[in-house]
Amino acid sequence: MTRPVTRPVARPAIRPVTAPLSRRLTGALIPVYCALAFVFLLAPSVYTVLYSFNDGGRRNLVWQGFTLDNWRNPCGAPQVCESFANSLQVGLLSTLFATTLGTLIAIALVRYRFRGRALANVLIFLPMSTPEVVLGAALLSQFLTLQLQLGFWTVVLAHVMFNISFVVVAVKARVQSMDPRLEEAAADLYASPWQAFWKVTFPLLVPGIVAAAALAFSLSFDDFIITNFNSGSFTTFPKFVYVSAARGIPAQANVIGTAMFVAALVVVIGAQVVAALRRRALRMVVGGIVAPKTGA
Repeated sequence: MTRPVTRPVARPAIRPVTAPLSRRLTGALIPVYCALAFVFLLAPSVYTVLYSFNDGGRRNLVWQGFTLDNWRNPCGAPQVCESFANSLQVGLLSTLFATTLGTLIAIALVRYRFRGRALANVLIFLPMSTPEVVLGAALLSQFLTLQLQLGFWTVVLAHVMFNISFVVVAVKARVQSMDPRLEEAAADLYASPWQAFWKVTFPLLVPGIVAAAALAFSLSFDDFIITNFNSGSFTTFPKFVYVSAARGIPAQANVIGTAMFVAALVVVIGAQVVAALRRRALRMVVGGIVAPKTGA
C-alpha cells in the first residue's frame, strides 16, 4: 500500500511590521517637545541662579563677572532680608490657619450631612476660580470698610482666605479615599470619637494635610497681586522684587531665590526617595507573605 505524497504548502513570507510614518515622527518629536518644555520652564530658574553670582553691584542687569560676595553677604542689599523674613512669617501663619480650618471643613463636607452642604461646596471653589485682581480689590474694600489698618495682619487674613480653598480640595480628596469602616472598627473596640480621630483618622490624613500645607505655603510666599492690594507699606519678598525690577533686581535677591529653589528641589526629591523606599519595603513584605503560601 503506497502512501500519498504530500507536498509542502508554500507559506507567504512574513513581512516585518513597520509603524506608520506619522507614528514614527511622533515618537521622534516627543523627546524634542519635552526638551523644549523643560528649557522653557527652567530658563528663569537658570537665570536666577546665574545672576546670583554676578558682580553687578546695585544694578544687576548686565553680566559683569563671577563673584561669591553675594552668597557671603545675602543681606547686603537694603530690605532684601527684611522682606524675605516678612514673607516667611506671613506664609507660616497663613499656612497654619488655613490648614487647620481647611482640614476641619474638608472632614465636615465629606463625613457629615447638613443643610447648605451643596452651597458650601460651591463657595469653596469660588476663590480658586475668581481672578486675583478681583479678590484683592474686594478684600481691600472690605478692610477699608471695617477701618482696618493695612499691614501684616491684613495680608495674613487675605492669604488665609484664598489658601483655605486649596487646602479643602487637597484634604477632601484624602478623606474621600479613606475607608470609614476603620473608624467604625475603632468604635467597636470602645474608642471614643476623639480617640478614633487621633488614633485612626488623623494618621491617615497626615499625607494629605502635609501636601495641602506645602501648597498653601508656596502660594502664600509667591503671591503678589492680592498682597499688593492689601499690604499698605508692608513689604513682602515678591513685592520687593517687583519694586526693584525697574532698576535691576539685586543679586542678593537672586541668592535668596536660588536658595528657595534648591530647598524646594531637595524636598521634592526627598519625598520621592522616601515614597520609593516605602514601596520597595511594602513589596518585600508582601513578597515574604505570599512566597510561603505559593510554596506550600
